[in-house]
Amino acid sequence: MRTAPVDAASLEACISAAGAAPSIYNTQPWRFRLAPDNVALEVRAVPERGLRHADPVGRALHLSVGAAVFNLRVAMTHFGWGAVVRLLPEPEDPSVLATLRLSGTGQRHTAGHRPDLYPMIWRRHSSRFPFSGRPLPANVRAELAEAAQTEGASLTFSRPDETARLLRVATEAEHRNRADPDRAVESRRWVHRDPDHSSEVGIPQTALGPQDAHEQLPLRDFTAQRHPERLPAQPFESRPVVALLTTEHDRRSDWLRAGQALEHLLLVATAHGVRASLLHQPMEWPDLRRDLSPAPDLTGHAQMLIRLGYGPEGPATPRRAPDQAW
Repeated sequence: MRTAPVDAASLEACISAAGAAPSIYNTQPWRFRLAPDNVALEVRAVPERGLRHADPVGRALHLSVGAAVFNLRVAMTHFGWGAVVRLLPEPEDPSVLATLRLSGTGQRHTAGHRPDLYPMIWRRHSSRFPFSGRPLPANVRAELAEAAQTEGASLTFSRPDETARLLRVATEAEHRNRADPDRAVESRRWVHRDPDHSSEVGIPQTALGPQDAHEQLPLRDFTAQRHPERLPAQPFESRPVVALLTTEHDRRSDWLRAGQALEHLLLVATAHGVRASLLHQPMEWPDLRRDLSPAPDLTGHAQMLIRLGYGPEGPATPRRAPDQAW
């Protein structure tokens, strides 16, 4: 069993794993710092990578960082370390979102997650393409819900009538985003129109995917223009599988937990060959986010709407090199 401090090669692999996490618009709004005693890793927010219009309170930024924290946990377990995670450990410094204190007690098979998730970090990609419509087995749904619950969140798969309602809310959000000039400019700023674009953040044109020809699934039009030559329309699955990720409370720590829950279930989905795309648009409008809460008691706080299914693997998006994340 290894003991802290970590060696440089393993630390670089862990940072690379953290950087492979999903983030809104692929902004990668995180930075890492190794404590002087070499037994704690600090995870900081990068405010300049925030989205002023789409995410004014930083909720999505916290989810993104939470996903990176989960990948760090998986990677540290893979290399034989345990990690004691503290969320928001320094009230006087709100940019520090988490610390992971390393220990020599990590057990690969008792880490609170499946032992095979580390390679899934590199295989997980959002897929904004049509799915086959093949049903998601009950055991897979149960394991995804369990993954979310392990991290302090809830994942609820909606019935067809509720799915239709949730998609209507998401469609309204997408329409608002396209009509909002400030959000449109902000969205387009993160899209790489040049296929040879060398940026390490943002979304390449090839990763955008088509729009739904039947306009049932409101996939985000990052160009905010919907030019047919840029985003051609294709038929998507007629009975999409949609799940809602919620938390009991809605504090900054809950956002971080939701991010860990999101990445946990996405890696489990990847292990099962299940693809996912994130319908985040209604989270960006407070009234529509409230409308997503499970009816009729309106309990819980919506954190992410997720489309799941079987289909093509989404293309990889660029990532910053580990030495650029310090």
